[in-house]
Amino acid sequence: MYIMSHTVKFNIVTLFNCLSKSGLQSMKLQFAPTNVPLNRRLQTTSVLLWVFSFLALAQCCIVLFFGLLFTRFWLLSVLYAAWWFIDWDTPSQGGRRIHFMCKLPLWRYMRDYFPIQLLKTAELDPRQNYVLGFHPHGILVAGAFANFCTYATGFCNLYPGLTPYLLMLPLWFRAPFFRDYLMSGGLIPSDKESASYLLRRPGGGNAVVIAVGGAPEALDAHPGAYTLQLANKKGFVKLAMEHGAHLVPVFSFGENELFDQVENPRGTWLRWIQERLQRVMGISLPLFHARGVFQYSFGLMPYRKPIHTVVGKPIRIQRNKNPSDDELDDLHELYIDQLCKLFEEHKGHYGIPEDRHLTFV
Repeated sequence: MYIMSHTVKFNIVTLFNCLSKSGLQSMKLQFAPTNVPLNRRLQTTSVLLWVFSFLALAQCCIVLFFGLLFTRFWLLSVLYAAWWFIDWDTPSQGGRRIHFMCKLPLWRYMRDYFPIQLLKTAELDPRQNYVLGFHPHGILVAGAFANFCTYATGFCNLYPGLTPYLLMLPLWFRAPFFRDYLMSGGLIPSDKESASYLLRRPGGGNAVVIAVGGAPEALDAHPGAYTLQLANKKGFVKLAMEHGAHLVPVFSFGENELFDQVENPRGTWLRWIQERLQRVMGISLPLFHARGVFQYSFGLMPYRKPIHTVVGKPIRIQRNKNPSDDELDDLHELYIDQLCKLFEEHKGHYGIPEDRHLTFV
């Protein structure tokens, strides 16, 4: 219900085609020049580390944890296991943000790689709690991570007194070591208990950020696509009503432009398989590709495309512990209207044709 997933995604089919004999014959490799400035090299390195952390770091941490048990350093895993048991509930109780990690120069290089910009359209009272609906999910949710898990784009300066918490699939908080890395950036599990813990805190100042479309929406993340899985997503609206948290629509222009994805329109066998796997595993498997580190023709590195994340005006909500279906539907419709208004007001600034509009499924 409350889904935000930086999911494990593979593009085996795409890479296989690229590496096949016929693929290599038809592909013209465009290598990076040798005189790339140091600053751009550092930007590429930072994004490479970020992509690795989201695609492979959890698996590496699991292998490390169990691998140490069969070495003379076995005590490290045992001690961590004991700490893990004691610390089990921390992710669902606000996590453990480490400000030093959020301030690392690494994230500024990542910001400048695309680049990523956070835009403010209205004040958010730090005495209130908020539910921020982030759209679209994209492939790796780069805009959400950079804006709400790091200090690189200035969220704390734009909204003083407000602390953002980005929701992620609970599955990843069960990976040893990786869970601590996630919490250091203010990530928390995407379940009702974790979000409610923050929203019922007295005094306000908490902003729960939810990529509403979740893992399924990643399958629609094609360049130039503006399809949002929002028509039947009402859990985040109910969450806001139950806690009296104001709703804020957020649209990240450029999020879907970072990767190419194998065509998978609804009704095709590929989309059918992807949707079935997503329902069984809880993670999406878009077959995506973009550029490489030393060449620009193929790879898993995102394109250098600008991302402009626009935070809209808050929808003020009175607390209602038991909202009726009609009340829920009315607020959901109002949220969609405000999101569409936000998109229409700003799309012209970012090169989106006037005849392009949001589509909800």
